[in-house]
Amino acid sequence: MAKWSGKIGFATQTETKPGVWEDVITEKSYKGDQLQNSFQHQPTDQVHDKITIVNRISIVANPYAFEHVQAIRYATFMGEKWEVTRAEVLRPRLILTLGGEYNAQQA
Repeated sequence: MAKWSGKIGFATQTETKPGVWEDVITEKSYKGDQLQNSFQHQPTDQVHDKITIVNRISIVANPYAFEHVQAIRYATFMGEKWEVTRAEVLRPRLILTLGGEYNAQQA
């Protein structure tokens, strides 16, 4: 099992202007294990196919991660931000499933 070390992005809804709410991302560093490492190409109408990774990482979570598990938006992997599509709570760990590339405009 490979080791993983990286950042996880947590989103908090913040009122930036009166009546305007936006996600503000807070990054925290975590360490854990890489449980699965695979990727797939998804055909699109664009020139390049969309690459999706289907990786699972298991992190040793702290109280902040457990309290904000619903706010997890992405995790870094190989220097890129990847969307977290699923989070399983298995104390003292969180198992995160990564999907497509994280795009802040979609959040």
